Amino acid sequence: MQIKIGFGNMTKGNSRLTTRNRVRGVIPGKQSERENNEARINEILAELDKLIGLKNVKELAREICAYVKIQQKRLQEGLMAGPVVLHMVFKGNPGTGKSTVARIIGRLFKELGILSSGHLVEVERADLVGEYIGHTAQKAREQLRKSLGGVLFIDEAYSLARGGEKDFGREAIDVLVKGMEDHRNNLILILAGYREEMEYFLETNPGLRSRFPIHLDFPDYTVTELLEIAQLMLSERQYQLTEEARRELEKILRREVIFGHRFNGNARMVRNIIERAIRRQAVRLVGRANLTREDLLTITQEDLARLGLGSETLSLGTGVFQPEIPLPGNLRICYNNHR
Repeated sequence: MQIKIGFGNMTKGNSRLTTRNRVRGVIPGKQSERENNEARINEILAELDKLIGLKNVKELAREICAYVKIQQKRLQEGLMAGPVVLHMVFKGNPGTGKSTVARIIGRLFKELGILSSGHLVEVERADLVGEYIGHTAQKAREQLRKSLGGVLFIDEAYSLARGGEKDFGREAIDVLVKGMEDHRNNLILILAGYREEMEYFLETNPGLRSRFPIHLDFPDYTVTELLEIAQLMLSERQYQLTEEARRELEKILRREVIFGHRFNGNARMVRNIIERAIRRQAVRLVGRANLTREDLLTITQEDLARLGLGSETLSLGTGVFQPEIPLPGNLRICYNNHR
């Protein structure tokens, strides 16, 4: 994926003042403060690196860090420095990490001096669009106000343009565009949604594409990545899988990726499976008199058996496949190792 970053007009005279507003921390402070700031930046980047996949996002974060640092050095040498436009479009299915990344980016931008607070305000159409004339502008401006100094993340942003010419969603778009300009030195706007819908949304609103120069794709996770996510979730909760349970989980994930719904939930699906397995483990253990630490840590194959796709059935097209019923002609499922 090619990442495009847009720049504002670069001028020498007043650029110091405008860029100083946009890229705070240019004036050298105490050595300890700079070191603490650098340490916090590295901690946030390390947190980003722990996320499974998302190579393009990690590359972008480091590009922006490098850009800000170089602009600081240019200003110290009396050279021109222009503000960078950082409004973004996140395209991908549910559960691919869009809101998680937005939250991390807000914190990173705060430490870089791009934003004053770095908090995340997550909204959808209902939070922006009103029910009568004038109501939409009021609601949209309120969300902009709450987002100042941070990131305004609009999920399913394409829904703002679905209602036709007379829909209030278009009014919300206009208010947001104006807010982007009025608060361009202290606000990042991120539009998020399904890939195809977001592409159509931007095509039908050509003025928006140029205002959002950074487009990030969040692809569906592969089976290997989903398994890594599951292991990470379990580790964070102090659980572990037996080898048989790990193989069972991998089988479930392959089945979900191949036969499941197109929008299977990705990491959210994994979280649901893990949480169900933990509840099953609790039921399995609650009646035992003597429990060891190992018992409390361990998720077994029994805890995962027949989980996924509604736990009992496996959707396949418009029909339903029940794993315990043999397929016609003694056919067997072949799990695709490439996903």
